[in-house]
Amino acid sequence: MRVPALAGPRARAVPLAVVLGVAALVVSGARSGAGEPARLEPELSWAAPSWAHPLGCGEGGVDLLALVAHASLRAILLAVCVALVGFVVGCPLGAAAAVARGRFERAVARACDLVQAFPTFLLALVVLSAVRSPSRVHLGLVFVLTAWAPFARLALAQTRVLRDQAFVEAARAIGVTPLRVVVRHLVPNLLGVVAVQLGAAAAAVVVSEAALSFVGFGARDGVSLGVVLDQGVSAMLRAPHVLFVGAAAVFVTSVSLMAAGRAFDPTFARARREN
Repeated sequence: MRVPALAGPRARAVPLAVVLGVAALVVSGARSGAGEPARLEPELSWAAPSWAHPLGCGEGGVDLLALVAHASLRAILLAVCVALVGFVVGCPLGAAAAVARGRFERAVARACDLVQAFPTFLLALVVLSAVRSPSRVHLGLVFVLTAWAPFARLALAQTRVLRDQAFVEAARAIGVTPLRVVVRHLVPNLLGVVAVQLGAAAAAVVVSEAALSFVGFGARDGVSLGVVLDQGVSAMLRAPHVLFVGAAAVFVTSVSLMAAGRAFDPTFARARREN
């Protein structure tokens, strides 16, 4: 069973350092004495950054450090869960379709085309508009409906290359069942390629969750990066720091998740070894 090596320790060092640094900042901010993300101090509304409030305050005097830290932590947890579910569902499905060939392979390919052709954001708007009080569970379920497709497409394309390799033919020749061929021989060889999509999928969830909250379809607890962006747009001239903090938080969170995905990229690992 040929299994390509994932990125080595040195190749993973920089992306993982970025992720751990962002995670440490988020957790320390969430556990700091800055206060709860829903705590309001009206006398500090739109206050500029200060020693007591390093990122300043937003609407109603909410501390932006506490709000951004809690919102980023919840967005990361949601994104990681959705990406892992998409990976667990899509990778075996794509591999099984390529092994089965015929109608099943064409059906999975067409299903991926259909799912990826319809914007996830519009699907979320349609579904969440029918929910009286959306929560992150509802958001996660909507994202999972489409998260599997990119993983399945990558697994399908890569398995088409692997299914005629000598080690797969040898497994078939000794009577290994198709299911065992997929689980024991193909899926392990797909991990180095398909796992790269984990970072991209998680980053897309962070951006989508913020966008939904920005337009008023996010979780009703109000702890979201989209809420910070909404406050920043409404007070762009009076308190420009709020919009900057929200945009920077979305950027840093999504880019850190993308960097985590690069740790699994075999091409990235080879490039670092060659340099």
